[in-house]
Amino acid sequence: MMTDKNIAIIAFRRDEAKAGRLQQHLDADLLFYDEGVFEKALSYSAVVAIMAVGIAVRCVAPFLRDKWSDTPLVVVDSNLTFAISLVGGHHGANELALKLGEFGLVSVITTATEAHQRPSVERITKQLGARVVNRASTKSVNLALLKDDVPVVYLSGPKIVLVDDDVSVVEKKDLRGKFIVGIGAHRNINSDKVITSIMMALESAGVSIDDVSFFATAELKKGEPGIIGAAEHFAKPLVYVSHDVINMMNPPSASKAVRLGLVGVCEPSALAVAYKKTIVLPKQIYGDVTIAIAK
Repeated sequence: MMTDKNIAIIAFRRDEAKAGRLQQHLDADLLFYDEGVFEKALSYSAVVAIMAVGIAVRCVAPFLRDKWSDTPLVVVDSNLTFAISLVGGHHGANELALKLGEFGLVSVITTATEAHQRPSVERITKQLGARVVNRASTKSVNLALLKDDVPVVYLSGPKIVLVDDDVSVVEKKDLRGKFIVGIGAHRNINSDKVITSIMMALESAGVSIDDVSFFATAELKKGEPGIIGAAEHFAKPLVYVSHDVINMMNPPSASKAVRLGLVGVCEPSALAVAYKKTIVLPKQIYGDVTIAIAK
């Protein structure tokens, strides 16, 4: 993951004053252009090159391998007008270009999902604190995400999973300290009601939205616009938990979902994904919405 403490800025000496302004904004190291500067800069976690795009392309080309290992590179013109995400857009360059936008530059991002304001596998994976196992799949899945929402489905093991090449398999990392918001709602619920319910539940639990890893609900809620809208509002990934996994949980509250063959929705969904399998806030009923929080 890109960190501001590991950014290199490459600039010509004539642009030292302008580079210094960006250096302060990014808390970065400033390297002056010479024959071997790109090789040195690419050892950083991200690079900002203040120069023409053509120069940057010719300098970085010999070091490019693939998008998973290339160092994110943003090119900035010498007038500090544009911040162009050139290499590694989904792996830090887009984020860096947007950060430069906070400084007044125009962020230029050309990755298709971002250009169309759609999520990407890489961004969802980052939000989940996970890693992509079958990297080649992201091309197909990102193309699908351009057209429609693609569900995130959580499976707990032990299991053997056989998938097609248009299914991205992501493996979660350590979720200790992260909260999971489980959501249940009546069909065709308004997203504003779900958003308000989540905010009320977080306040009751004393949990900040920044400490929430993602939202979870039952697979039967797949495609429910109110829940999807709430996830988009808070910029949190939404995980659909399979019914088999839900029924393996032991939620503390009774649920009308037993009529659908489930032990519950909001509580078992949160429990299924949570690291400690501990309910922080038991099921709260807000009209047609139920919320539970687990850790």
